[in-house]
Amino acid sequence: MRSLYWFRSDLRLADNFALAEAMRTSDFLIAVFILTPATWKTHAAAPCKIQFLLENLKTLSESLWNQGIPLLIRKGPFFADCPKVLEKLCHQYDIDNLHFNHEYPLDERERDEAVTRRLASSVLVSTYHQQLVLSPGEVLSKQNTPFQIFTPFKNAWLVKVHEQQAWHTYKAVKKKFKSNINPDPIPSRLKGFTGQKIDLCWQAGEKAAQKNLKVFCRDKIDNYQKHRDYPNIDGTSQLSPYLVQGVISPRQCITAALDVCDLLDIFSIKKNEGVATWISEIIWREFYHHITHFHPDVCRYKPFKLKTDNIPWRHDSNALEAWKNGMTGFPIVDAGMRQLLKTGWMHNRLRMITAMFLSKVLLLDWRLGEKHFMEHLIDGDFAANNGGWQWCASTGTDAVPYFRIFNPTIQSQRFDPSGDFIRRFCPELFHLNNKVIHNPFAFGVKPGDLDYVLPIVDYKAMRQRTINLFKRL
Repeated sequence: MRSLYWFRSDLRLADNFALAEAMRTSDFLIAVFILTPATWKTHAAAPCKIQFLLENLKTLSESLWNQGIPLLIRKGPFFADCPKVLEKLCHQYDIDNLHFNHEYPLDERERDEAVTRRLASSVLVSTYHQQLVLSPGEVLSKQNTPFQIFTPFKNAWLVKVHEQQAWHTYKAVKKKFKSNINPDPIPSRLKGFTGQKIDLCWQAGEKAAQKNLKVFCRDKIDNYQKHRDYPNIDGTSQLSPYLVQGVISPRQCITAALDVCDLLDIFSIKKNEGVATWISEIIWREFYHHITHFHPDVCRYKPFKLKTDNIPWRHDSNALEAWKNGMTGFPIVDAGMRQLLKTGWMHNRLRMITAMFLSKVLLLDWRLGEKHFMEHLIDGDFAANNGGWQWCASTGTDAVPYFRIFNPTIQSQRFDPSGDFIRRFCPELFHLNNKVIHNPFAFGVKPGDLDYVLPIVDYKAMRQRTINLFKRL
């Protein structure tokens, strides 16, 4: 069998059943990654995410070549070009079987359907579900319908995973191919994705991802539930950039957590609150991908709760730019936004604070913030980003009640009590004491005495305005 493996968001050899099957059933195997920069632009992919992708492709290519599999690089530039690119490759190398893993957002699904239609008459197309622990359709209610609320989804997910022992990973196939086709060089940069200049804090490749996972499970996971909300504490896994590109799988994450804590199965996580809390975050990721699959309108810039599409959002370009640049006059909001610009990543508690500030305090359309996050996040993932933004804006599934609006000062006092995170990203506030730093002008600092912007809105007034608007809706 002569096979072609198409890599996308599964840039790993380990726990990749599709690749294992391609290797097991083939006597000739090549792999391809198709660069689609034009579509990535329309999807608002961050330059740092694309840079991390290229670095991961380099390590992947080396690992594949160690087993005699060349990784070829082709350019779209649109998703719509993929069927033609793959057809040409299949014809060029006399391919019998194309293998690839499913992706669930609407554009990706339509691309894959187009590929299957175009090749079906000449090539066997083998597809697999590997992006999630349980694929869409495997977790359904008693009425055989998709869940729209997280907690019942989580409970059903745990039962199904326990029944199938679905957290177990697939072993990589050790097989050496003989190939006279050399791997293609990986570009170091991609035109159109060079504007964001940050120092990537994540080392590329499977080995680095596995090392980070091991360190997290060994040193941090026991206290995850205590530390995860504090941005000045290194208490989170920061594995999301690897998960988004499939350098590591959610199954590998769960297995590692169970192993290091000597837990026997998925139901035993209740014995360790840190593990249970972290795996719950993995289930949230699964939940949002299922929502994306069953409710494709969210991929068309529609809110999950369609009636909320009638919210009369404010139009204030100055307020939007102040929020984007961390110049709102609310220190914890500004620190979070500056962290995003400087590092390409933002702590999850701050994602909630800044998202709720944009949508419910500034009363600006959540889709503006969703796009800005994607344009800057190294771990930008459509399903998780969209789900998180709609949760904060009370437009999505299982969303926070409309009347719950984070007070930035209270959030700051609670989750950055020492003010050290604020000091790191808002150096103009460095000299302020631990009380004043959370809201300088409310604690008696005079505007002329501080090189920091005044609050751009009155929080209490805007909070009440938002509540009144949602009540009318």
